[in-house]
Amino acid sequence: MDQGGAPPVFSASAEIDGDRLRVVVAGEVDMATADTMLQTALREPAGRIILDLRAVTFFDSAAIHALVRLAQQFPGTLTVLPSRQVRRVLDISGLGGQSWLSPT
Repeated sequence: MDQGGAPPVFSASAEIDGDRLRVVVAGEVDMATADTMLQTALREPAGRIILDLRAVTFFDSAAIHALVRLAQQFPGTLTVLPSRQVRRVLDISGLGGQSWLSPT
């Protein structure tokens, strides 16, 4: 049922500082937006990636898949800063103990 509200706003931006890429994602990461998050992170060559998901309000299985792909692409050099919602989804999916997931 359509509630008549505005659609959730999604954004993904990247800034590079030397060999470090910081990708800031906000809003809902789902089947429609997960690839944009992934492509934003892959757009610039980087030695280290910080994926800032602290402003993410929804994170589904497509988002998890994109995140796992990033972790495989950047082993040992990816850091994920989760929102409370992202942390919960990753904990439920069994990924809460991954080394790339920041404890904060």
